[in-house]
Amino acid sequence: MTEALADTDTPFLPRGVRLRWCPVRAAWFLLGPERALKLDASGAAILKALDGRRSLEDVARALAATFAAPPERIATDARKFLTALINRRLVEVRCLTTA
Repeated sequence: MTEALADTDTPFLPRGVRLRWCPVRAAWFLLGPERALKLDASGAAILKALDGRRSLEDVARALAATFAAPPERIATDARKFLTALINRRLVEVRCLTTA
């Protein structure tokens, strides 16, 4: 199991993993090699916020502003959700390195 994400880590969708809207089912899906995951509104919002440049902290701050929610709560929920997807190899992370 992956360790918890740090606030400075940058989560992103790896090659071969896509976020897609299905008009027939009226739902967002995370599509990966030989798998599909139906997302709820919160999961879709978190994944839509991933751009490969923003840290977890930046993503949580942006979502907190959009949904008028406490940033700490958003960060906690996003961290749990993304860690589960990292363990399933549907999300990857760039870690901030310090010299």
